[in-house]
Amino acid sequence: MPADKLKNLLNPCKDGDLADLIGRARQMGALADTLQNALPDTDRESIIAANLRDDGELVVICASSAWASRLRYETQTLLQAAIDAGIPARTCRIRVSQA
Repeated sequence: MPADKLKNLLNPCKDGDLADLIGRARQMGALADTLQNALPDTDRESIIAANLRDDGELVVICASSAWASRLRYETQTLLQAAIDAGIPARTCRIRVSQA
């Protein structure tokens, strides 16, 4: 594939084929960063990813069941951090990554 065609494909500033996907990935990364910053330093690295579903459910992905147990105690903190950032979250669910 020519470099200029690949550049157009991946360009999020234009209507490139992957612009929506790249934009969504950036939003999810920013959400994960927001949630990590709301946690104590010792727990920040536990969050792998985060997403907001259409129904307002905030889904937080962590690396292990041990982290999931620990983060479940922080659901109100995570939910409030999302709301403070202007994210219309209503509930918070902690999930473990399958990878």
